Amino acid sequence: MMKKVKIKVPATVANLVCGFDILGMALNDPYDEMELTLRDEPGISIKHEDAFNLPESVHENVAGVALLALLEEYAKPIGFDVVVRKHIKPGSGLGSSAAGSAGAVVAANHLLDNFFSKEDLVRFAMNGEKLASGVKHADNIAPSVYGGVTLIRSIFPLDIISLGCPSLYVTIVHPQIEVKTSDARQILRKEVQLKDAIKQWGNIAGLVTGIVKNDHALIGRSLEDVIIEPVRSILIPGFDDVKQRSRNAGALGGGISGSGPSIFMLSESEDIAHRVEREMIHVFTNIGVDFKSCVTTINDVGVRIIDNE
Repeated sequence: MMKKVKIKVPATVANLVCGFDILGMALNDPYDEMELTLRDEPGISIKHEDAFNLPESVHENVAGVALLALLEEYAKPIGFDVVVRKHIKPGSGLGSSAAGSAGAVVAANHLLDNFFSKEDLVRFAMNGEKLASGVKHADNIAPSVYGGVTLIRSIFPLDIISLGCPSLYVTIVHPQIEVKTSDARQILRKEVQLKDAIKQWGNIAGLVTGIVKNDHALIGRSLEDVIIEPVRSILIPGFDDVKQRSRNAGALGGGISGSGPSIFMLSESEDIAHRVEREMIHVFTNIGVDFKSCVTTINDVGVRIIDNE
């Protein structure tokens, strides 16, 4: 008897400014939709019902390679039919590839009566990130699976800590340009001065403490990146203006979402978050760059099961 599940997979913000490759946060909007059907014979089929023209070959699709990793560790000969409706634009910096990878394995695990742990699912889904960017990183995958804000203390061995779900609003602006994660990694400096590393460590520790204690002022003080952002921000038109105007409008702070080009800002109230959005709109309208924007909140559960059969 066939079993089917429908899910919503959250967009995610990786790095959270200073936590390169080790911090991530799940959002309630935007999100992808996926359907997985369990079948009792081996094989995986993938169908995209969206306009992004992503590959449907199992070995070229992030959901496909993540499911292959899962099936390697599942003893019985089974397979999956996957239907994807993406709303998180690839190359947006909002965890589009992670959504495909994480969504596939979470849904598959649900159909397998939660045979695998969440940590296992992150490990499987990281194969999709390697396909997309060339690197097995978990800063988008972990919040997709766990929800809220997550800290990846270690990749090998995998060690993930859930930090909770701060009561903050998130304003996102996505200038309609593409920044590939692989390209954004290539421009990073290979060496870091000790004084910059010390400052970055302090900000990461402060941000984690602020999230755990729900200390908004400490979160705001800690949203500073002296290593990655100064390099990557040159790829994003209007970035410095957006950041300054957002702070002037009352945002706690923010920065590049993942590798960009999306920019996120955290605010203590919905009213401030919408004021920040108006400032973002002003900047990109003035410089003539098309964009999309939204105000959302932090997703506390990660992938959501919305229908079972």
